[in-house]
Formats: sequence, structure tokens, C-alpha cells
Amino acid sequence: MTSTLGSPTASPTPPATPPAPVPPASRVARPGWRDPRLWVGVAIVAASVILGSRVLASADDTVAVWVVAEDAAAGEVLGPDDLETARLRFADDDRLARYFTVDDALPEALRLRRGLGAGDLLPRDALGEESLADIVELPVPVAPLLVPPAVTAGSVVDVYVSDRGATSGSQGRRVDTGPARPALAEVTVVDAPRPDDAFAASGDRQVVLAVEASAVSTFYGVLDAMSDPVVSIVRRG
Repeated sequence: MTSTLGSPTASPTPPATPPAPVPPASRVARPGWRDPRLWVGVAIVAASVILGSRVLASADDTVAVWVVAEDAAAGEVLGPDDLETARLRFADDDRLARYFTVDDALPEALRLRRGLGAGDLLPRDALGEESLADIVELPVPVAPLLVPPAVTAGSVVDVYVSDRGATSGSQGRRVDTGPARPALAEVTVVDAPRPDDAFAASGDRQVVLAVEASAVSTFYGVLDAMSDPVVSIVRRG
């Protein structure tokens, strides 16, 4: 007889766990043309394109123009080495039309009708072929404090003359001569030595001007009509 004591008892096998159900895959629905989100996106993209194009257009609205490299007096003929380029922004097309841009065809003879200073733009009306035979050099003595230090050869200036001794009557009252007007207007400086090198015995500084021959007698006539003339110079530009 076989004893069952001590015989191993087999453990029951647990039932298998069924697999979890797989959720169905969800698909992202494409927005239809009536979806307001689509039109909002289109509007944002369009605004970005317009803004970007305007920014690029305004990033460089300068124009390349010709400028004079060094001071040049009236009658001088400019060459390629006398010109440089600079990029500038102009307020309107009318102002730009007064000057030569690098895209313009320059005249064959760049003879200056009036002087230009270093860095000045090259104006269209500053060039010409007319004869300069009637242009003469006029030396004008000026008190150092009555001429700007920046006046050099090539500067364009106005020359004013006032009568320091203009009095009338026994009371010594000054004569009202009306608003001051330049005795010489828009004339070119041919030479203007530095103050340290150009003081005469009187202490005046000599400024040599290029003027029309007919203006010389007129200028001296203004000086002769005054008892104590005072000459002062105003630099243009």
C-alpha cells in the first residue's frame, strides 16, 4: 500500500490574464476651409510677408553720389582721382536731382564754375564750359574774428561790408542803412592762409576770392562810400 504522506501537491495554474484592449488610433482631422483657425494663420503669414518686405525696402534707401575729395576752386578741371563716392539719404527726388549720382554719365570736362569744398556733393549746376576769362582774384583783408576758421580754398562765401563810422547829425546818431546785404554773394575762396601765417602788420587776415571782373569796381565802390568799412565773411554750406 503506498502512502500518500509527504507526496508533493501540485499548485493549480492561475488563469492567463487577457490582453488589454488596444484603443483605436485617432486621426487628426484636417481643418476645413471654413475653420476660422485656417484664416487666422493665413492672415498672420500675409502680415509677416508684408512687414518683412517693408523692412527690407527701408533698410537701405540711400543713394550713391559723387563727392569732391579735396577743396577745388572755380575754373579747376576735376579728374577721377578728385571724386569719391558716398551713400546718402535724400528727403525727396527733387533734391536728389540737383546732384550727380554714380549711375549718371558725367560730362567729359568737369570744369567747375564755382568752388567746392572737400566732402561737398557734386552739383549739376557747378559744372560748365563757359569761359572763365572774366574771373579775377580779389584780395580782401578781414579781421581774424570776422572770418570763420573753416574758410579754406574752395569754400563758398558771402562778403558783408558795414560802416562802423556811419553817423548823422550833431548828436552822432547812427544812420539806419536797412537790412544788411552781401557786397559779394556766393563767391569762391581761392586762397585763405591759416591765421598763424597770414597776419599782416594791421592784424588782418587776407582772403583771396574769385569774382567776376565787373564786381571788383562795385565792391571797391561800396568800400569808398563808407567812412570806416568793416568786412566780414560768412561761409556757406
